[in-house]
Amino acid sequence: MKTHLVMGTALAMAMAGAAQALPADFRARADALLQSSYADSGPGAAVIVTDDGKVVYKAGRGLADIERKAAIGPDTVFRMGSITKQFSAAIVLQLAAEGKLSLDDPLSKFLPDYPRPGADATVAQLLNHTVGVQSYTAIPGFMAGEAPAKAVTTDQLIAMFKDMPSPSRPGEKFEYNNSGYVLVGAVIEKVTGMPWHQAVEERIARPLGLKSVRYGVLESETASMATGYTRRDGKVAPARPIHMSIPHAAGALIGTVEDLAKWNAALHGGKVIPAAWHAKMVTPTRLPDGTVEQYGFGIANRDVRGRKAVGHGGGIFGFSTDSIYLPEEDVFVAVFTNSDEPQTDPGMVTLKLAALAVGDPFPAFRKQALDAKAVEPWLGVYKVANGERRLFMRDGKLFTQRSGGQELQAVSAGGGRYFYETSLTWFELKRDGAGTPVMAMYQQGAKSAEESARSGPIPPEPKAVEVPRATLASYAGTYQSPIGTFTVALPAEGPMTVQLTGQPAIPVEAVSQSEFRAVGVDARILFQAEGGKVTGLVLRQGGRELPAKRSD
Repeated sequence: MKTHLVMGTALAMAMAGAAQALPADFRARADALLQSSYADSGPGAAVIVTDDGKVVYKAGRGLADIERKAAIGPDTVFRMGSITKQFSAAIVLQLAAEGKLSLDDPLSKFLPDYPRPGADATVAQLLNHTVGVQSYTAIPGFMAGEAPAKAVTTDQLIAMFKDMPSPSRPGEKFEYNNSGYVLVGAVIEKVTGMPWHQAVEERIARPLGLKSVRYGVLESETASMATGYTRRDGKVAPARPIHMSIPHAAGALIGTVEDLAKWNAALHGGKVIPAAWHAKMVTPTRLPDGTVEQYGFGIANRDVRGRKAVGHGGGIFGFSTDSIYLPEEDVFVAVFTNSDEPQTDPGMVTLKLAALAVGDPFPAFRKQALDAKAVEPWLGVYKVANGERRLFMRDGKLFTQRSGGQELQAVSAGGGRYFYETSLTWFELKRDGAGTPVMAMYQQGAKSAEESARSGPIPPEPKAVEVPRATLASYAGTYQSPIGTFTVALPAEGPMTVQLTGQPAIPVEAVSQSEFRAVGVDARILFQAEGGKVTGLVLRQGGRELPAKRSD
């Protein structure tokens, strides 16, 4: 980058003597973004930006510990969550480069007792999420129960999922999988003869001088460790407890944004693994059917305003993180927050800072009054890839809804442009050459739009029907599915609700005596019965069906 740097506000702390090169107004705009994204009196964020390997901006906002009123700074330590996967993958690639394992080795070479088909998965398939085993964090009820608070060994963790049915065969399907990285950790332990986190310490943290990067089990002994928070009943509250042996090599590391920046420079600067192995790490995964997933080994390919980028985020009880690196511009950004429900998604702040750093900011919109009459000709259905998108008004507000998705309120920016207040995505309503209404959707602030023409009006929903309360009461209970537990509740007042583990309860309304539509989400719940007893339910969403068996 060739533009010059000017001094910013006191919130940003530049590295003394560094010859930075950023847009002239970067610091002021970065300060304003951080201040508008996180309050100074609650959980907040630490931020770092590097350009050409030099720290050009680092800042903290909010409180690392609300009770002690300890402020967050760039040296505050956070749980990094799934950013851990980069470190685990890099160690495996080091071992491969040293000839101590092959990416084509089957899991059975290291864990002879592991059952098939998982035993046939290669090391590469563990790394790129095509392993096909049951992800332990998706075991019904596991993450919602008391189990995450208890310490486990590697063998105990593997025992939780190894005998469960495999959702796909190795290499067949991409599905983000934390069990795969527990197995990565197990492979590291078998080859090195030491715990996976000790391998991180000896092979990465110590040689690179990453003093804050360590096993999360040690966080009680770690100075400047942030307290993790969540939101409960609309208020900030302490996060649920988790023993940091649980996330293992998939997400158990802690560290600062400063040390992650040093790690990024070393990883992409050839100081961790040889160039040929680094190329494998960032290469997208091609599946047997020809589709390409933008995930490599512990790192994903991304895009910032049309520019190539790689990065990874993380989410764990009490913390949410994100990071991104633009190799051609040599710009790195990391944002760590100490809440699993932060005021602003760190991924959004990361992207905005990266775009600011390269002088190509995302469009900024100001909310304006919605002209319902002006938008009326565009209301209806738009055909898009794998489904449709609906544009509709309700109670004087404008909404969009993708097939199988939830309703999203759109806000007017004037001039036929509309945006979402919690997303970088925006759209424009215009007409094509024939005068047909067109919706041009700029996903995540992309420079080019996905355009689709209006195909017709929204078909009327079937009318809600009355269901006897005794029948509704018979549906209330818990149902186990491959992705979690469904809890069906019937409050004393108000509609029946359905809640999936880790998600909010959603009201439902009946379209028949046994079928219900979710309010605000394009999904249906069909209850099943045998011999007069309710035995299960089926979730129909996005063209798929997910069965769940009654368990209460």
